[in-house]
Amino acid sequence: MTYTDYAYICKTLGDQIRLRIFDMLKKGKKCAYKILEKFKITQPTLSYHMKMLTQCGIVNSEKDGKLIYYSINQEALKNLVEFLSSQESLLE
Repeated sequence: MTYTDYAYICKTLGDQIRLRIFDMLKKGKKCAYKILEKFKITQPTLSYHMKMLTQCGIVNSEKDGKLIYYSINQEALKNLVEFLSSQESLLE
């Protein structure tokens, strides 16, 4: 991953709603309607936030019939945590 990739993830998680969604997903896979019922937002607004989270790669989406399930991309999260906690620079 590059600085651009990490910056995109951080910028995406910098939104309060997306950060709260990410926090919900830490407990496991959730269906879109279960996420939606926790917020006072419309379905199109949720779709926008989920698109941002999936495009940056920190969240996976899985379609099952008409339902869409979301989960944390564990590999992307691991990479982000390692980058943030590493003493080494990507430039070295």
